[in-house]
Amino acid sequence: MAESPSQSDAQLVAHQSPGQQADSDLTSLVFEMSQQVQMGMENMLKMVYEIDQNSVGIKEEIEKSKDFAMEKKRILEEEKDQFQKAAYTILDMLSNSRG
Repeated sequence: MAESPSQSDAQLVAHQSPGQQADSDLTSLVFEMSQQVQMGMENMLKMVYEIDQNSVGIKEEIEKSKDFAMEKKRILEEEKDQFQKAAYTILDMLSNSRG
């Protein structure tokens, strides 16, 4: 009858020297830590992707705001020019009526 893997592993561990047991424990610890580091890296990559996606949206909003501000500036400049022309016309009319 064949032994189950857990029974043979338990017998193998029982027959290991303390040095072999320490090596085995250290290997297990390094493996577990590498798994945790890999999971951490994957989570960080997900966060970086999310940050990148959000920054694209923010950049688009900034660009829209710039466009809106430039259009508003253009409109205000046109209104300023119209008021200046009207003011000069009125000043011209007043100076001509006195002369």
